[in-house]
Amino acid sequence: MSLSIESVSFLDHLRVERNFSLHTVAAYRRDVFAYIDWLKSQEMDSARDVQTALVLRYAHLLRSEPISSEEPGKFYAASSVARKMAAVRAFHQFLARENEYPDPTAKMDSVQMPRRLPKVLSQTEVRALLASPDAGTPQGVRDKAALELLYSSGLRASELCALRGGDIERQQGLVRCRGKGDKVRIVPLGEVALQALEHYLNFARPKLLEARRKVSPDPQILFIGDKGRPLSRVSLHQIVAFHAHRAGLPAWVSPHTLRHSFATHLLQGGADLRAIQEMLGHVDIATTEIYTHVETEHLRSSFEKSHPRA
Repeated sequence: MSLSIESVSFLDHLRVERNFSLHTVAAYRRDVFAYIDWLKSQEMDSARDVQTALVLRYAHLLRSEPISSEEPGKFYAASSVARKMAAVRAFHQFLARENEYPDPTAKMDSVQMPRRLPKVLSQTEVRALLASPDAGTPQGVRDKAALELLYSSGLRASELCALRGGDIERQQGLVRCRGKGDKVRIVPLGEVALQALEHYLNFARPKLLEARRKVSPDPQILFIGDKGRPLSRVSLHQIVAFHAHRAGLPAWVSPHTLRHSFATHLLQGGADLRAIQEMLGHVDIATTEIYTHVETEHLRSSFEKSHPRA
């Protein structure tokens, strides 16, 4: 079997059997195709013949070679190398399992990347961000509802943009969303977020729908853009960036910053880590544990600022 057929088979597996999102499959495609192109340059015709030494050589190449000849001083970050090698490992593991190929990555140590703590906002900064939208315009009311919902539930940008009217259970104060791997989870909503959503549904959403022209969006989609179309992830990022700038917050603030802040503030308030894991939709508790490190950093910073012997 040729490398091209092997790679197509692997990507089909990710899309159909693993039910990965189009975005995730596209990322795997880029990394695996780059690896395959390199294998072909090494006169390899099939992954069956790849030895561990060759994979190690590729990993060394990623670490040491510039990204491109046009940028000789720019190298891949450790996180990028780790992601690319994770794709290589998954590719070989799939072929070993499905086609009984030897797995040249089986005895390789995982490429370690430094653990980077997520950036979060303080509760004061979150309040400033949520106070930015203009409550007198349909766009401002929509922005307020979206920001409140992001912070109240910890939803990802893609999850919020995919919400439909029936996903909000206003009486119970819950939101139902479809996350990674098409898994559905239910997250509680705070009273302030529910009130902002109520105002958006009654006042702003009908006015935004009037702006649609030839496009007829799904009438059940919850959040509507300025032209009457469903709100996109790009538009949501722009909304958050706009209000962050108005509130005098850093340029790195994004929808995911509100997700990180949601989890960190819950932990600071005494929430159980397992409950936070469930609300965020993390498969592995280790992913959620990163927020305990954020809280430790917060305590360390407070100590160093306040203690006379620090």
